[in-house]
Amino acid sequence: MEAHEQQYFNVLLSMAVERFSERIVQRNEGVEHALERLRTNPQGEGVWLDEFVSAFFREALLDNPAGACFILQALANRKVMDPASLFASAIVGDVLQKMAAQTFAVLLRQKTEEVLEQTLAFGG
Repeated sequence: MEAHEQQYFNVLLSMAVERFSERIVQRNEGVEHALERLRTNPQGEGVWLDEFVSAFFREALLDNPAGACFILQALANRKVMDPASLFASAIVGDVLQKMAAQTFAVLLRQKTEEVLEQTLAFGG
């Protein structure tokens, strides 16, 4: 991945973490509750991680095979968490999009947890 592409990915990730953390803090009435719910049930009430990733990909025009390839190129060294779920579709573009969304969601969750932990630790 070229340096400018990596920088663009980092900006997108930062934007996603900021938006996602703000939303879950508001929905869960505070940082502590948001962090607890994110850790215990990232797809549950008030968090909805996968829904956020889908909406974010749509807004950032990444909800297509080319966008998926961009995300996967940036995250090429990460592991796929649930490879069996990716192949429910035989269409390559769909598999790429699912893999990109799943991998991005895992990273988004980790980075959001870090931000919320820092907020709790430093009283932000």
